[in-house]
Amino acid sequence: MHRKAFALLAAVVALLAVAGCGSSSGPLLDQVKERGVLVVGTEGTYSPFSYQGSDGQLTGYDIDVVDAVAEELGVRVEYVQTPFDSIFAGLESQRFDLIANQVTINPERQGAYDLSKPYTVSEGEILTAANNTSITSVDDLAGKTTAQSSTSNWAQVAADAGANVEAVEGFVQAVTLVKDGRVDATVNDSLAVAEYLKTTGDTGVKVAAETGDTSYQAFAARKDSGLMDEIDSAIDTLQADGTLAQISEKYFGSDTAAPTADTQAPTSDASSSESQSKLDLILDNLWPMLKATVTMTIPLTAISFVIGLVIALGVALARISSKKALSSAARFYVSIIRGTPLLLQLFIVFYALPELGVVIDPFPAAVVAFSLNVGGYAAEVIRAAILSVPKGQWEAAETIGMGYRTSLQRIILPQALRTAVPPLSNTLISLVKDTSLASTILVTELLRVAQLAAAPTFDFFALYSVAAIYYWVICMILSFFQGKLEVRLDRYVAK
Repeated sequence: MHRKAFALLAAVVALLAVAGCGSSSGPLLDQVKERGVLVVGTEGTYSPFSYQGSDGQLTGYDIDVVDAVAEELGVRVEYVQTPFDSIFAGLESQRFDLIANQVTINPERQGAYDLSKPYTVSEGEILTAANNTSITSVDDLAGKTTAQSSTSNWAQVAADAGANVEAVEGFVQAVTLVKDGRVDATVNDSLAVAEYLKTTGDTGVKVAAETGDTSYQAFAARKDSGLMDEIDSAIDTLQADGTLAQISEKYFGSDTAAPTADTQAPTSDASSSESQSKLDLILDNLWPMLKATVTMTIPLTAISFVIGLVIALGVALARISSKKALSSAARFYVSIIRGTPLLLQLFIVFYALPELGVVIDPFPAAVVAFSLNVGGYAAEVIRAAILSVPKGQWEAAETIGMGYRTSLQRIILPQALRTAVPPLSNTLISLVKDTSLASTILVTELLRVAQLAAAPTFDFFALYSVAAIYYWVICMILSFFQGKLEVRLDRYVAK
């Protein structure tokens, strides 16, 4: 079984190594002009550049600029909202034509994508807790922990300074982690930082230092899209007629965000942006992804499942209890767990509880959330399995003097176990895959390692496919042992 699984893994890795990145069906500009729509990917949660206005509509500096560009092109804009860490993968998979989300120009992106002329210029700033005096310059980030979107330019700035970078989905999450003391700092755009402080009046954080980096932001499209000549021309027009300056004034109170006509974007250095072969990229990351699987994904699954089963057994017995208060409490717990998303449960444990003074580290927080979730779902499985045992078994146990606990241990639960194994195994397999959500609360498990490896290379297909294979192999192994256990439990069943 194991040999077949790993042989298959090796075969798929080899296939991924020679797989192409995609195909082109003609110049993208022609397609955009033909349908009259430019599909744009953006976060929608990154104020003041891309966010939901009071009317529920997308607004922000980037939104106004790309709307003005589309007007120059003679097309309308259709927006697709996506987290920044997924935005380049969405572009590669042709979910949209263009990214408008403060994409900083750097050599890696210039090598992988078509980038427009800059439409924003800003500086980097380091945000820390208000009482943090240990960081006063970019050099002080060495050895510290920062929270960043893994695919953002600021993550690389922090890493280059020697910081340990924890990946988060957005700026607001990063600030929350800084205030909770879970990370030391976050590095971001000075314009975004200024807007956050102005809008929220948050005194729990402060600008501790500037990074000294001037960043130039551009629109991004797939390589050889054919879009950029006309987009650059539109940006030139918007610079010349003062539209960019007006949009900057609207959101920042000055035209500091708008580049001037002579602003020059940094040029890529071919010698420093040589791409790694797909095979080398996969081979280099096989061990880190396996290590994350063994040290994080599997332990997180095992610990959460065991604790969850203990919770589930207690809840199941409470559900069938004759005591109404106990039964109602168990029913309410199951209703809450099954009626709310697992991701929301993770966020409540990790991000919301600190507001009540309860701060839990990432791995234990994930264990708490997953265990409670397993407890809610598995409780119904165990309850159904117990109720499937004929009542005569309880009565027979009672006639020979067995008490409630002894009857459960020796008569009821052994029979219920045979019925419960298949659905509980399904819960376990689902939990293996659900652990990928732990990456949203700073647990560096298998999927997060794949995301971090893909971030600087933009080779999402290969690395995400390898991660999927790892998950699949784990589930195959669990299914194998499930079959063995079912055979063993059926051994003494009358046919």
